Amino acid sequence: MTQNKLTTTAGAPVADNQNSMTAGSRGPVLLQDYQLIEKLAHQNRERIAERVVHAKGWGAYGTLTVTNDISKYTGADMFSEVGRETRVLARFSTVAGEAGAADNERDVRGFALKFYTEEGNWDLVGNNTPVFFLRDPYKFPDFIHTQKRHPKTNLRSATAMWDYWSLSPEALHQITILMSDRGCPTTPMQMNGYGSHTFSFYNAAGERYWVKFHFKTEQGHAHLTNEEAADKIGQTREGYQEALFGTIEAGQFPRWKMCVQIMPETDAEKTSYNPFDLTKVWPHGEYPLIEVGVLELNENPENYFAEIEQAAFSPSNVVPGIGFSPDKVLQARIFSYADAHRHRLGTHYEALPVNTPKCPVHHYHKDGQMRFFRNDAGNPDLYYEPNSFGGPAEGTRLPEPPLRINGDADRFNHRDGNDDYTQPGNLFRMMNAEQQGRLFRNIAEAMQGVPADIVERQMVHFERADPAYGAGVRSALSDMAQAVVQAAE
Repeated sequence: MTQNKLTTTAGAPVADNQNSMTAGSRGPVLLQDYQLIEKLAHQNRERIAERVVHAKGWGAYGTLTVTNDISKYTGADMFSEVGRETRVLARFSTVAGEAGAADNERDVRGFALKFYTEEGNWDLVGNNTPVFFLRDPYKFPDFIHTQKRHPKTNLRSATAMWDYWSLSPEALHQITILMSDRGCPTTPMQMNGYGSHTFSFYNAAGERYWVKFHFKTEQGHAHLTNEEAADKIGQTREGYQEALFGTIEAGQFPRWKMCVQIMPETDAEKTSYNPFDLTKVWPHGEYPLIEVGVLELNENPENYFAEIEQAAFSPSNVVPGIGFSPDKVLQARIFSYADAHRHRLGTHYEALPVNTPKCPVHHYHKDGQMRFFRNDAGNPDLYYEPNSFGGPAEGTRLPEPPLRINGDADRFNHRDGNDDYTQPGNLFRMMNAEQQGRLFRNIAEAMQGVPADIVERQMVHFERADPAYGAGVRSALSDMAQAVVQAAE
């Protein structure tokens, strides 16, 4: 077999890759050893900024196969016929942990999908929960600060976390999920995925429907208790990566059933809850799940850094037939995700192979760092629009109808008229006694060391959701306090 010759990045052959160039066998290294300098300089630049949130992640490729006709709701080409397959990149992640965090910690999990459609990339960037901790994006940076490290101690702060939550009752629905069994999935394959936000479908007739996306695991749900998670982390900090990579490598391809909830556009004016509120779910009895297809992951990446670390998902990536909604947090993410990628990866991050659409791409964006492809759309005169030389021009096969949402522009108090307790209470009442018991213990453990006034403030929220919810947490806190006293004796 012919062996390739080692070269520098400029293509010059490397005669010796073992020894630096020095002045004599014991002399200093020479500055002219450009091959040594290139090697060291590149190593210094091997790392890029990790994601501010969702830093620790695991991913794979697969396909979405359409199993049910939903073309009456959306003109999106990828859903145009039963049996249609679309290539997908999936990335799962934790939210709070840094890139080196342990996989099996209790945390919300990111569930991000990039669909390489024939009309561009569609990114569905969600979580393994159908709701989130906030409904107004103004609060997001502050919330994330409470999940990260204290600026003085450089430790995670339970006080900051519960202080913020106790002052933000809209977080209760997500807290209840996070502290329940589903807050610590055993592997990425054993959890659901959700778009979480309200999006929209629209069809060729100009009809718009509000939509929520669900991905139901076909592997069954499995979760770890705090004690089991601690044992797992003691064995390996890479439990998710090992499980996802190993399962696919063994040919055991995980699958999720893709479903949607569909709401006619005018129904948004009739619901008792705000259907664009990220802290709320749509009751399945009112808007039942409609099957769309099957997501299967069947291919591991060849290079983790190039294909998973550099993967850039953004809610701003939509395709004809899929649109947005007045969801405030979604509107902010449309900006913030793409902005984060331009900072982290560079101006032309979508030209990286993992992010490049599989369809033709034509635009007039110019120059910038790492512009490594043609700058003129194939003709040096095509660098502006409109032009007279046949350059790419506007147009779509499927015009998007206007958002028929009216109202005065202002900073509206997001808590006015909102019920932050009924849905968390309903979720609590759906749990059996054993599940409720674990919820109580998980919350009590997470509150250890938190000042009493903050704990008491949070207790009010639990009790408003259901008196039994509050009573159970109080009892668990009391039991832990007694256990501490007994241990001290």
